Amino acid sequence: MARRGIPEVNASSMADIAFLLLIFFLVSTTMDTDTGLFRKLPPMPEKDQPEEQVKIKERNIFVVLVNKYNQLFVENDLMNIHELRTAAKEFIENPENKTDLPERIPTEVEYFGSWPVTKYHVISLQSDRGTSYETYIAVQNELTAAYNELRNDLSLKKFGVKYEDLSRGSDPEEENPRKDAIDEIYPLKISEAEPKDIGGK
Repeated sequence: MARRGIPEVNASSMADIAFLLLIFFLVSTTMDTDTGLFRKLPPMPEKDQPEEQVKIKERNIFVVLVNKYNQLFVENDLMNIHELRTAAKEFIENPENKTDLPERIPTEVEYFGSWPVTKYHVISLQSDRGTSYETYIAVQNELTAAYNELRNDLSLKKFGVKYEDLSRGSDPEEENPRKDAIDEIYPLKISEAEPKDIGGK
């Protein structure tokens, strides 16, 4: 008696099924792309608007330099990146009204009345072409965190909630007077020059 052969499974459509599954997972999978820097750019100047020649006093500039060896220099002094946030906060706020830090200009701010604002301060960030991306982002994060901490502290003292919780509603561009007031006191001013060959110093 002849033995019956085992019927073969038709696998001709397996490649199609695998391809469809691959497409499904590619379409349905969400990727974490929240990397990078979020900056609100200033509005475009109006046509025929004359350029203002603004002289910035040395005391109002906070120079941050990263060389090709990923070393951080602040005001020409070597600094550990973990100290940068504290130094930036002191520069932005100038709580003791030091003469070598930004001028505190009395400014009328909604909810706060007359408030000393270092409105002319600028953080100047310069990096070398050889600076690693990780170091560049770490420096950016520390500078941004300095502003965020100052804003949060002020918001907690004045409104009892963190700055980030002063919601603008469903539309992120929607105006919020309380947030705008804090932004006026601590305006984010980070000026970045094009990377160049700084070298080791």
